[in-house]
Amino acid sequence: MLAFQRVRSFLFYLSLLIFFAGLPFILLFALGYKFDPATFKLVKTGLIYVKTQPDGASIYLNNKLTPGKSPSSIQELLPGSYKMTLELAQYYPWKGEVSVEAGKVSRLDKIILFPLTPDLEQLNQEKFSSFYLDAESGLIYYLNRKNGIVYRSNLEGSNFEDIASLPEDFSEIKEWGVSPDKTKLFIFSPRLIAVIFFEGANNYEYTDSPVFLDYPGERIIQAYWHSDSYHLVVITNKHVGVIESRTGAIAVSLVELSKENTASYYDNKRDILYFSDSQQSADGTIYNNLYRLKLNTDLYLLERLTGKKPNE
Repeated sequence: MLAFQRVRSFLFYLSLLIFFAGLPFILLFALGYKFDPATFKLVKTGLIYVKTQPDGASIYLNNKLTPGKSPSSIQELLPGSYKMTLELAQYYPWKGEVSVEAGKVSRLDKIILFPLTPDLEQLNQEKFSSFYLDAESGLIYYLNRKNGIVYRSNLEGSNFEDIASLPEDFSEIKEWGVSPDKTKLFIFSPRLIAVIFFEGANNYEYTDSPVFLDYPGERIIQAYWHSDSYHLVVITNKHVGVIESRTGAIAVSLVELSKENTASYYDNKRDILYFSDSQQSADGTIYNNLYRLKLNTDLYLLERLTGKKPNE
């Protein structure tokens, strides 16, 4: 009986010794530490959070399948780099490399898995050479240069209709743009701008369609509609200017350019033109500057002088 009690006491104290000896390791594991066989040290782990669109993708880490599916967290990972593959039936797999840092979360929450069969739909019902999409108004415009016709549809490709005819003798079209009021468009070649009114539009105040604006001594680089749908902002190889969309209009040159092919962007909500131009310093070095030209001032000087305003 005495021997049995001694054995029980021995086992009790041995259990206590093992418990207190292992308690620090238990606490370290609870706090996210893990033994690293490469360094033979306990290091703090990190985790990877994975979210895909759509959900339900299988997650492979270093070519091994993990238990969960996206969205999911993979915990107790030693710091380092991991190869990850995400797979979902009927979708292209995603592959990448993820870096895990001690005590941190590596988030992969912007992954889109794209379908093997894309949601592709043809919208045009007629042949065209270029198109212009107005997402705000829900309209698509198509230019058929061969047949000289402008078409229009909604964003679904229905309600397809012919809205304008292009000039027969306009051989080269560099760019084109629809006016903000959706009643006309311009096309331009290196020397000529044509403003074409849509069929059924009610505003033909200035002349019959089309209106031709000639630039015989300059080369047109780019053109934009002003927000009033009446003036055009035109960049040539020599000037930045504005011109009215009426027969006989005279361009107003606002800025003289040094650069032959200036880059530009027009903010037609605020009527501000951004453009680059070159400048030569005192030592002969040529460099580019970016300029901002505000055009939201009163552009109706010519109309006031003649006693007529647009849409009058």
